[in-house]
Amino acid sequence: MIDFRYHLVSLIAVFLAVALGIVIGTTQLNGPVLSNLQSQVTALQADKRSLENRTQGLQGQLDTSSAFEQAVAPALVQGSLKGHRVLLVLANDQVARETIDQVTALVGKAGGTLGGTITLQPAFSDPATDASLQNYVTGPGLPAGTKLPAGGDTGKMLGALLGQVLMVPRSGSTPGSASISSVLAGLSALKVLTQESSSVVPSDYAVVLTAGAFQGSDAATRNAVLSDLVTGLDAAGSGAVVAGDATSAGKGGLVAVIRNAPSLSAAVSTVDNIGTAAGQISTVLALGPETKGTSGKYGTGQDTQPVPPVPSSTP
Repeated sequence: MIDFRYHLVSLIAVFLAVALGIVIGTTQLNGPVLSNLQSQVTALQADKRSLENRTQGLQGQLDTSSAFEQAVAPALVQGSLKGHRVLLVLANDQVARETIDQVTALVGKAGGTLGGTITLQPAFSDPATDASLQNYVTGPGLPAGTKLPAGGDTGKMLGALLGQVLMVPRSGSTPGSASISSVLAGLSALKVLTQESSSVVPSDYAVVLTAGAFQGSDAATRNAVLSDLVTGLDAAGSGAVVAGDATSAGKGGLVAVIRNAPSLSAAVSTVDNIGTAAGQISTVLALGPETKGTSGKYGTGQDTQPVPPVPSSTP
């Protein structure tokens, strides 16, 4: 009979055999495996250095290109907005201060003046504020002579109201400063917008600056309200341009919404690289053709032009 000692010895023998096999296998394979791993690490290090060098080269080219664009920007836009006022509308607080200042400065280089700056607050497009805005735009406190579209759509009525008081019509009387003050004060009280500049006067053109994109189930509703505002400003004045960053040209972004709507994109120019000198040049140059009903898509996105055509009178 096989006793316990035999089982014990057998088990010890099995474990010793396994251990011996592992040792022998590791010893035989250690050299080739280690050599292969070292070779892969060396190759990856070489690839990393190559990518770093390429990145530095591309960054250098980008810096040079940006410096060149900034240098030629004043000459390219010179005189394109002579005698015209431009209203600056900040669609959200994500727009960089530097971008706002650069666009403002370039408007001046183009011979134009800033008619004022307003910032839209999140409540402006929030579905939860629709009722209070509806009460305001249908109430008795509007300036005399205001004509709003029928149908009860709050966004369309609000866009038409702001267009009528903030923009200089291509023909007809200019809105009075009292009307502007009254409407801006009313909407400020509802906390849907703020007046950033010391004064706001009727302007020929509107530039709507945006950044980022809406998220969530109400994104489409919010973009619809902003689109109605853009439509109102564009229709009431000589034209409008919506300029944003790359994100704004993606899903949920205002630039993308306008570009994807045939009627809107045919009426309003869009720019998707406002943070660059090229995007700022495009924004200013796109305003002039709006008077003639010519709109375009400018920037780096799909189916866009780098910049609008430079007026022949520009040096």
